[in-house]
Amino acid sequence: MARRRTAEDRKLQIVEAMLRLADEVGPDRITTSDVARAVGLTQPGIFRHFPTKQALWLAVAETVATRLTAAWDSAVAGVETPEKRLRALVLAQLRRIELCPALPSILFSREMQVENAELRAAFRDLLACFQGRLVAELRTMKSGGTIPPSLAAEDAAVFLTSLVQGLAIRWMLGNRSFHLVEEGGRLFDTQIAMMRRTPGGACSDQP
Repeated sequence: MARRRTAEDRKLQIVEAMLRLADEVGPDRITTSDVARAVGLTQPGIFRHFPTKQALWLAVAETVATRLTAAWDSAVAGVETPEKRLRALVLAQLRRIELCPALPSILFSREMQVENAELRAAFRDLLACFQGRLVAELRTMKSGGTIPPSLAAEDAAVFLTSLVQGLAIRWMLGNRSFHLVEEGGRLFDTQIAMMRRTPGGACSDQP
């Protein structure tokens, strides 16, 4: 006899269906009826677990945040140098996008940008957390002389988050025709090489 799903199991199943449908049909086109069909429930059954669609989207954001945070922690565990940790963080972010292709669509959806302020705040906080981790590693690189002191760590972190976001959009528009993590690693190395250059044009002696 099949094990009956617990409430938490069912909630996770619903969240997974939301993420899958967000990729397949787009975040703004998902209805609770679509989700109900995907998980084999009635529409009232969805609302027994999540009282509103907004609450369901917040559960999606919480799941995404938990998984991203775990990916970041795992990526830097045992990594000794700040540059390698920085690279690991960027590639972990790209790997999570490959595993959950709905993420870029959600970030630019009407649901997040216009209709659901709490969802927007949740993803804004998540991005700030990621950027804060990048800033910490970049400050260590500055203090070690890997990148010039004239480069603000906060600005460098914006460059790297923009690299991730821009690459994710290009990947989506290009029908996912290239390996996101491999391309991200190549462009990260290019970006770091550019950061090492001093304003006067001389290159840092750091490898």
